[in-house]
Amino acid sequence: VLSFIIFICYIASLASSFMMAPLLEFLLALFLFFAYTFKLNEKFKGLYWPLSDFLRCVTAAIIYFAISIAAVSRYNDGASKAGGVFGFIATIVYAIDFYITFNELVIFLKQGSSESPEERKSE
Repeated sequence: VLSFIIFICYIASLASSFMMAPLLEFLLALFLFFAYTFKLNEKFKGLYWPLSDFLRCVTAAIIYFAISIAAVSRYNDGASKAGGVFGFIATIVYAIDFYITFNELVIFLKQGSSESPEERKSE
């Protein structure tokens, strides 16, 4: 929802060149939401879904931080400033999601490394 709000703010502003990043993040979040809803993560085992979510969070936080700084510092209209402020909020939200997902990945990797090589071969 936050990505969609930022997308609308950038469309209405002079910083319309920044509208593609929130749109792509919104579509990726929507795709992952529907993928988890329809349990595509259980059907497609070849893709490690938490890692894709982790990478999306990292790139989103970095991209939102960069375009928010540019929108707030370069443009003077209200919609650009609002998009920048919402972008900073989105950066914090994605950073929190990044932290939570990272902790889940660490727990998963520790569980995977605790198996002996013989147990992995039997699977």
